[in-house]
Amino acid sequence: MWGWQSSRTAVVGIAIVVFGVCCLLPVGCLLTMSLTGTGGPYSSVWLDARQRGLLYNTVLLGTGTALLATAIGAPLGVALARIALPRKALFRLALGAPVLLPPYVVGLAWIYLGSSRGLVATLLGRDLVSDWTYSLPAAILVLGLVLYPLSMLATEVAMRRIDGRLEEAALMVAPPSRVLWRITLPLAAPSIFGAALVIFVLAVSEFGVPGLLRVRVYTTEVFTAFAALYDFSRAMLVAVPLLLLCLAVAAVAAALLGERLVITRRSAGTRPAFLDAWRRPAVTGALVVLAVALGLPLAVLVREALGATSLSAVLEGSGEAIANSLLLATVGATAVLSVAVWLGYSRARARGRIGQVADVLFVVVFAVPTTIVGVGLIGLWNRPGVLGTVYGTDFMFLLAYLARFVPVAALALAASTRYVPLSHEEAAAVSGAGWLRTMFRIVLPQIRLGLVAAWVISFVLAFGELGVSILVAPPGEATLPIRIYTIIANTPSSHVAVLALLQTLVIFTPLAALGAAVSLREGR
Repeated sequence: MWGWQSSRTAVVGIAIVVFGVCCLLPVGCLLTMSLTGTGGPYSSVWLDARQRGLLYNTVLLGTGTALLATAIGAPLGVALARIALPRKALFRLALGAPVLLPPYVVGLAWIYLGSSRGLVATLLGRDLVSDWTYSLPAAILVLGLVLYPLSMLATEVAMRRIDGRLEEAALMVAPPSRVLWRITLPLAAPSIFGAALVIFVLAVSEFGVPGLLRVRVYTTEVFTAFAALYDFSRAMLVAVPLLLLCLAVAAVAAALLGERLVITRRSAGTRPAFLDAWRRPAVTGALVVLAVALGLPLAVLVREALGATSLSAVLEGSGEAIANSLLLATVGATAVLSVAVWLGYSRARARGRIGQVADVLFVVVFAVPTTIVGVGLIGLWNRPGVLGTVYGTDFMFLLAYLARFVPVAALALAASTRYVPLSHEEAAAVSGAGWLRTMFRIVLPQIRLGLVAAWVISFVLAFGELGVSILVAPPGEATLPIRIYTIIANTPSSHVAVLALLQTLVIFTPLAALGAAVSLREGR
């Protein structure tokens, strides 16, 4: 079925080519130009005091965020896996929602919270609050509150894979707390540590929050060199240390997580709820995290938005950007899904070394910082000839979405496809059905919820994407994230808050619909 003339080979081959062109080629182009000396001498950016400061801030941002997110997320994952919480599905969805918020929206709320006219500034002093608002610890706090769901979900999945019979046997001779520390957590530790490494990479790859909070890290330096100083050579060379750091850490994370990225089946044993005595503290802690990570930013934005005199006046100048974002995110999510579904299928059916290499490749590609992806796309497409006809058009947005979100969608769909037994395809082949017919009549209908979830996640991420879009946007074109980011300095905060709330509403609407569908399915 994998012959050169088979439909499976043709379809998967096309998906691999698209993945290579959109996801791998931009990074390869940047590395090639760096190695061949196109960007200029390395001595201008390596090992000087400025670069050491950038490296120190970047590593500190990633490490602090990973530690904070793990400290918040891992206990929540333990609670979801081992405590009988009320309305657990709703809790999981609500606690996971912050990771889908654009980080710069939360950063914007943080700035408004510490503004000179805020309650916090009145109580603690304006100078102290201002220094704290625009600081590295503030960036760590914001990113930690945004990214903790990754640690939470990884911890829950890891604990659900543990054979509960091990814990039941231990409970016969040891108290629950000792079982948790000596049996459960050590078995889940590789997944927790792998998730922490992924969070580290995502934190050091973030552009919006450090840019808003005036923290000097590699991502902001790359953007400044290219967009402000128009120095493509420096932007490219500054990007190299960050790229190498992210690739190395992401490769280690993928190796630690291994098959856990696509295999989500639960263990055959029971899952004893031996921590039910901690149910009330767990619920209280979850509500506190929700209030701080989700409720507080939204409340601050609502407070600022109430100062707007006219909603129509706010939306009048941003209508085109809103329409562009909705259209581009819809088309982009559809394009991502049309490529990722075949990559996810081939990953789910791969065995041994090939599957492990694919997992590492997907994680590493997704870990490439957004500003580096943007510089790579510019270096690849901004040239004379056929490639140059694409540069300067809205098609660059679609290329950016494909480069950023195909890997994560492919991993999600690979996990969904694993639930479809291979025997179903074999039975269809024996009956004479072709591979495409088997896919559209047997495999895809069984993973339809996974397809919807992958599309929704791709839409949400594309609608909030900033780092790549702000670099590759054609002249005069803007999406809502670009519009928000560029008008912050010269527009009343109430107008900016309205646009941020609008973006949040658009993001949470499909997420709420997906959550309702999942709850309805679990209730049947």
